Amino acid sequence: MIETDVDLQPLNTLAIAARAAYFARVESLEQLREALEFARSKKLPIFPLGGGSNIVLTGDFPGLVILVVLRGLSLESNDCGTSVAAAAGENWHQLVMHTVGQGMGGLENLALIPGKIGAAPIQNIGAYGVELCDTFVNLQALHIPTGELHEFSATECKFGYRDSIFKGPARDQYIITRVHLQLSRDWRPQLDYPALQQHLAEHGHSVGDLTPADVASAVIDIRNSKLPSPDDIPNAGSFFKNPLVDGDCYERLRKIHPDLVAFPSGDQWKLAAGWLIDRAGWRGARRNSVGVHERQALVLVNPGRGSGAEVTGLAAEIAADIRSKFGVELEPEPRYYP
Repeated sequence: MIETDVDLQPLNTLAIAARAAYFARVESLEQLREALEFARSKKLPIFPLGGGSNIVLTGDFPGLVILVVLRGLSLESNDCGTSVAAAAGENWHQLVMHTVGQGMGGLENLALIPGKIGAAPIQNIGAYGVELCDTFVNLQALHIPTGELHEFSATECKFGYRDSIFKGPARDQYIITRVHLQLSRDWRPQLDYPALQQHLAEHGHSVGDLTPADVASAVIDIRNSKLPSPDDIPNAGSFFKNPLVDGDCYERLRKIHPDLVAFPSGDQWKLAAGWLIDRAGWRGARRNSVGVHERQALVLVNPGRGSGAEVTGLAAEIAADIRSKFGVELEPEPRYYP
């Protein structure tokens, strides 16, 4: 069923008021194809929507919003460990907790990341030293212009830091319908991040005795202590990517700021965007209805249910200030629509 003039405010975690000219909730591939055919017949732009946790609505959407609620999850043992196949509409955090609850490791560092599974490859979601691509095998996606199903391998997805082919050459060309992961039988905890090490030590865990559930619990505690729930304060999680800079830029900044928070990333350095924003004095700042979270400078919040223009305006102001003070470019993580 195609609906018209639908309110999108309850469907995005920033709680931005916007409306869809047309709207369809799809629960099967057949319904998805029918929705796409409707859009083609009216020459409408398409906006696939999952959990609404990584978008900023900058205005009403003049085309068809497709809410993807495809369901289905299977776990099968194999020689390497466990194969996980999940439909795009499944909740990411629930998948993580389902696997760690059965003693399976590999996804525990990605606990409590909001959103649906279908969006995870687009962003190549990552946290605490682990990215989706570390366990990714392939995905199934529907080609929007033709309605045909295509399979993408990890290589074909061209994963990068918070990046994939679906943010580049394949942008707006596909709707992901299913994701296939492989969890290794030979699990080892990924504990590179000091905050994770500290939390586990404070709670009496030794590395040799850790389980995937222990690590997931620690990640959840840390995230809850730093990041506000969208149910309490509307937000889209971490708003900016951690910028990658070359060695010269890193050394220049480190000489000026000895406490600079940065991590090696190949032949580059990944700077902590939250540290830069905090050091620039933005933590807790407010601009009318929107602001920067008081505990985590990386999170923009919308307690006053402000417009998308207010959110993007604040983001642009912060980015300009960081450019001026540190000579570093910040790039937003969420996508702006339309």
